[in-house]
Amino acid sequence: MVAGIADAVGYVTMNGVFAANMTGNTVLAGIDLAKGNHLGAWNHLTPLVAFFPGAMLARVLVRLFKGPGAAILLEAALIAAVGFLPLTEENAVMIVAFAMGLQASAITSFAGHSVSTVVVTSTLARTADAAVDRLWPGSPTPPPSAVNTWLLALTWTGYLIGAVIGGALLPIMAYPLLVPAALLVLLLLLL
Repeated sequence: MVAGIADAVGYVTMNGVFAANMTGNTVLAGIDLAKGNHLGAWNHLTPLVAFFPGAMLARVLVRLFKGPGAAILLEAALIAAVGFLPLTEENAVMIVAFAMGLQASAITSFAGHSVSTVVVTSTLARTADAAVDRLWPGSPTPPPSAVNTWLLALTWTGYLIGAVIGGALLPIMAYPLLVPAALLVLLLLLL
């Protein structure tokens, strides 16, 4: 849900740039380049520059603290603070993209299953794989790993619900990114 909210808020308030969906930013940058809109391409590619080090830092924090807690706490703090800082739209999306990079590497495993919480394309593909394997058992080619179909479906549903929430928060809340920050803190408390 956090990534869905961040992407919805980012896309609407930050000139059509996604905070978590780097695939979407890459496609939009390609379209801008094809149209000769170099500034638009730059605006869509710069979040990747922030997302990647965020993901790297999360990996370091997970190793240092033997779990995702520190990375999730840092992500929550960044997302909560971004609305209160005197930032340009470009700088705000860079901070949120960095935070989404933290999430992408910190929250990757549930009950032994690898799941992406910031990108749903691969999650949908793995859900389809798992559904076919359930409906048609005995495949000569075993899947890469045992996958929990319900977990994957729940991940996609959570992203969609987050996007709906993000879109609904924009007209009623001055600081809609406080909601995903609170969700992250709640996650930490549940851990």
